[in-house]
Amino acid sequence: MTEDLLIVAAGTGSRLRAKGNLKPLVEVGGKALIEYAIGAAFDAGLTRATVVTGYHAEILESYLAELAKRTGWQIDTIHNPEFLKPNGLSVLKARERIKGPFCLAMCDHIVDPELYRRLLAADRGDDTVALAVDRRMDNPYVDLEDVTRVQLNGQYIAHIGKEMPTYNAFDTGIFAAGPALFDAIAQSGDTSGDYSISGGMRILASEQRALGVDVGDAFWIDVDSPEMYELANRWLGTSQTATA
Repeated sequence: MTEDLLIVAAGTGSRLRAKGNLKPLVEVGGKALIEYAIGAAFDAGLTRATVVTGYHAEILESYLAELAKRTGWQIDTIHNPEFLKPNGLSVLKARERIKGPFCLAMCDHIVDPELYRRLLAADRGDDTVALAVDRRMDNPYVDLEDVTRVQLNGQYIAHIGKEMPTYNAFDTGIFAAGPALFDAIAQSGDTSGDYSISGGMRILASEQRALGVDVGDAFWIDVDSPEMYELANRWLGTSQTATA
């Protein structure tokens, strides 16, 4: 059973700087992005979170300590001093901390817990990494200028990247992984200098060890710009009204 959540929250968040100096703590609908990121995973059954900090780490770590006290959540942190470099280096910081299966998430993604449930229900081998993908090409909550694109071949990921002209799914930023992801990111960095998460996934895809799991109608949004911030606020308002 997967219990561990790894969240990348080390970057500078320059595209969202107009809404706050530290992206994980930018509030949407009265709640910090990092709280949404942890809360969705815990609602889906995960119980331990490790957050990789970097930019203004002391501020974020102080907030997370208070969040853990307020909620009872188990939250640990790891500092990545190389936070200006590719995001895969933040993932690798947890290599000695997390030894078994885990979910990987980004600090600025708001997702429906159902997305995690569907991802974790997928059948995958220990040496395979599963990525939650969205096949809705008309999803209005996707930033087409920034989203990572995915080309699926059946259930497997054939290609992944931001500049691909041909694609049939979007990367939601939520992964079900294990040591294989650490190994693939390290291999990508060592062989091509690409220490990004996508670089690791391309290694796995080339070996048919990258699985794409369709999220169906589960909501997700990458709050990485003022425009997406406004869309997230609008969706949260609509969602809360609908469930009131």
